[in-house]
Amino acid sequence: MKKIFIFLATLIFAGATLAYAKNDDHGHDEEVRPASSLEVNHDGHDDHKEAEDKHDDEEHEGEKHDDHDDHSDKATDAELSDSQRRMAGIETLVVKRQPVGDVITAPGEVTLNTYRSTKVTPRIPAQIMERHVRLGDHVKKGQALVTLSSVEMAEAQGALLEARTELRRVKKLGRKVVSEKRYIAAQIAYQQATAKVRAYGMSAVQVNELIKQGNAGKPAGEFSLLSYQDGTVISNDFVVGEIVEPGRVLLDISDETLLWVEARLTPENAAAIAIGASAQVKAGESWLPGKVILARHTLDETTRTLAVHVEVANPDDALHPGQFVTVAIEGNDKQQGIFVPLEAVLRSTDGDWQIFVETAPGRFEPQEVKILRTVGERMLIQGIQEGTTIVSKGAFFVQSEIAKSDFEVHNH
Repeated sequence: MKKIFIFLATLIFAGATLAYAKNDDHGHDEEVRPASSLEVNHDGHDDHKEAEDKHDDEEHEGEKHDDHDDHSDKATDAELSDSQRRMAGIETLVVKRQPVGDVITAPGEVTLNTYRSTKVTPRIPAQIMERHVRLGDHVKKGQALVTLSSVEMAEAQGALLEARTELRRVKKLGRKVVSEKRYIAAQIAYQQATAKVRAYGMSAVQVNELIKQGNAGKPAGEFSLLSYQDGTVISNDFVVGEIVEPGRVLLDISDETLLWVEARLTPENAAAIAIGASAQVKAGESWLPGKVILARHTLDETTRTLAVHVEVANPDDALHPGQFVTVAIEGNDKQQGIFVPLEAVLRSTDGDWQIFVETAPGRFEPQEVKILRTVGERMLIQGIQEGTTIVSKGAFFVQSEIAKSDFEVHNH
């Protein structure tokens, strides 16, 4: 028994020694807790749940911070080199305040500019011998249009050659030999013969050529009708060989680079328009600038409207007589405003209207504006200061460059 007791005491002592050594290694005693117990803070919240919520909040704050950084990195301008600007055809202008009137819109019809049109007619009975131009041809002033032959012209040409010969004879003999009466008579006969062939349709150049060549020139009685102006042949109602009477219109020549548009207005609207007022003419999808040059003072018996003529340049042959168009005419009541070209204003990504301002040489930033009115190819806008330099042509390219820069920023 004594031996068993000593063996058990030795085991107990060894176990106590090992436990003491373990606690000494950790530096303190750890309290053992039940595995199922949960510590609750003073608000009754689970500590583990609170730690998870805190972690989620930190992640959310991080995402918000990232979003903020993305927004701050968004590209808001474009910087273009001179070569890029030339390639894209970018043009700028400095906006200025201008007087703007109310716009009166009316239907219109393109007509010939009668101040720049002529009719080609014979002045004596004649036969058409040759055609020199065709419908649609562009002709120059003094160009031959049609050659005629006339008995009356043959007689007048003969009389001119006789009068010229007599005048040269008396001049050669001199005043000491020839009487004063004969000398004056020869001069008068020559002047009358020259005036007659001119009145029949020969030009000064043709008369001089006839006198110089005499009977060795063209067949007697032949002459050409010449164009009085530069322009286009818009009608040529004749057939070679036919006999035509004086006053018969053979050709119409008109300068179509400057046409008229006849707009029909009510008397009230016509009274609100002044001669010289600015106007815009819409042909298809294009607007052409013009100005009011005259207004009639009598009402049309059928429509009870007044005709107003707008003069409009037509260098690209976009307008044709008889074409129906829309006319926008500026009224007398004026107010100050800023106009910009139609192509200078674009929609932004959020749907607002914007233009592009040059803040530094080659650097462009968008600026939102409000459109007050559209007149032809111009817009009356609000939201920009006078003296600001904007992109007047090539705005779409600038907008594309800003969008491309923004895409590159978000993909870094």
